[in-house]
Amino acid sequence: MIDPALLEHMRREWDARARENARHYVATGRQEWTDDEFFRSGAAELRSLVEEYLEEICNGREPAKMRVIEIGCGAGRMTVPLSRIFGYVDAVDISAEMIAQARAALRETSNVQIHLNNGADLSIFPNNHFDFAISAVVFQHIPRRAIVESYVRDTFRVLRAGSIFKFQVQGYPIPEQEADTWVGAGFTNEQMQRIAADAGFQIKSSYGAGTQYYWLTLFKP
Repeated sequence: MIDPALLEHMRREWDARARENARHYVATGRQEWTDDEFFRSGAAELRSLVEEYLEEICNGREPAKMRVIEIGCGAGRMTVPLSRIFGYVDAVDISAEMIAQARAALRETSNVQIHLNNGADLSIFPNNHFDFAISAVVFQHIPRRAIVESYVRDTFRVLRAGSIFKFQVQGYPIPEQEADTWVGAGFTNEQMQRIAADAGFQIKSSYGAGTQYYWLTLFKP
């Protein structure tokens, strides 16, 4: 069971960060970002994470006809470039303050819908609904492994067969009792292998195990 009080604590912490300086807490490389710099930085990351692997991600489908889910959209830094690649994007975040900024950034974009999420799963979406899922620099802030595991399990549910889930977790061995909503709990390679297998995924690739940026690409057969 995931403690609702912990989820509410996560929400309050991220709402506070969004009110203080949303863009800095999304991308900590700068204290102040212009609109152009902020969204160009997201597009640059998306090129290396998604566009370079588009053939694998699409798996014979046309990007313009694909529906994708972004878990932890923050202020929309990567949602904007995702909307330029794929036909339809659903983006979720636990923070209403972050979502307000993302919606403002995407107010003229017709193929994106942004949702306030419960912070633990994707229960607002039906089964077999998406063609690709991505979560970038989000799970590293989650203080309980059970929450990340819940997201992995539910992402399997909402993805169609033959689809990819690409995401990053904290790979440094941070125990839960030392984790918080900024430096989240860490995962070993063995733990992620078990979580992926228990959900039903196959691990196509991974890199960065043992570091803050432990990336995995999972496949739903």
